Amino acid sequence: MAVINTGLLTKGLRSEFFNRFEATPTFYQDLATRIVSTGDAETYRWLGTVPRMRQWGTGRLAKGLRTESYSVENQKYEATIEVDRDEIADDQTGQIRVRIGELAQRAATHKDFLIASLVTSGETSGYHSYDGVPFFSDSHTSGASGGQDNKLTASAAEADDPTVGEFKTALKAAIATMLSFKDDQGEPMLVAATGLVCLVPPTMYFTALEAINASVIGATSNVMENVARVVSMPWLTDASKWYLLKTDGVVRPFIFQDREPVEFGSLAEESEEAFKREKFLYGVRARYALSYGYWQYAVSTDFS
Repeated sequence: MAVINTGLLTKGLRSEFFNRFEATPTFYQDLATRIVSTGDAETYRWLGTVPRMRQWGTGRLAKGLRTESYSVENQKYEATIEVDRDEIADDQTGQIRVRIGELAQRAATHKDFLIASLVTSGETSGYHSYDGVPFFSDSHTSGASGGQDNKLTASAAEADDPTVGEFKTALKAAIATMLSFKDDQGEPMLVAATGLVCLVPPTMYFTALEAINASVIGATSNVMENVARVVSMPWLTDASKWYLLKTDGVVRPFIFQDREPVEFGSLAEESEEAFKREKFLYGVRARYALSYGYWQYAVSTDFS
């Protein structure tokens, strides 16, 4: 079959796809602990905390991890575009090449999309953390922790448009709440307010940036300056709600269960599809899952 080569039919196409894929900014790797998966699903029994150091005394005292556990099943994902042979032949401006680049970007940001979905669903029944209640809940309890709450509210004159001062006050409350969380042995979960990320909807992005990055707010020195990093995700559509995450722990707020990385493939000029239907197919495939990690490293705040 004679086909005009626009550059889409060369071996460089795969490299071009992955160059764009790897150059696309993503956030999931900072927000989630990567776990290499070797099967259809993985069971997590290690989310109870390890004991603190003690005096040797009469010898070692082994403590098992708590029995809270849950399984995460890997999911298969794909995205495929179909291109007519005539479109390939007539494409003199590289528009189809642009679509391949967009395919790479969509594949790269899919894990961010899944994290945003976990966040926005985190108060819903069925979206549970390892202790059996919704990820964002006012009734977390495990072992000797006592009752704990990572679902906060904050006051704002306009809930969908909080001021810089209102966001700063809410951030102080969220950090204080996170620092007070205890593990299943009654020990503090956090020892320092480091690695903090404010995950916000696009409408709150510049407000959060100013609240954190400004040296002075309302003629007063900003003690919150540079205390956290601001990340905006377009899938967060509730303009009144944002999330504080701690991202430098061994276990992070989310788990990225990595089974099979993104693959790029095509059915092009020598394929049966091209011969019978004059259609070329370009697609991606991967297997992985995103799930919840430590709820203690995530606090939601809803302005009202």
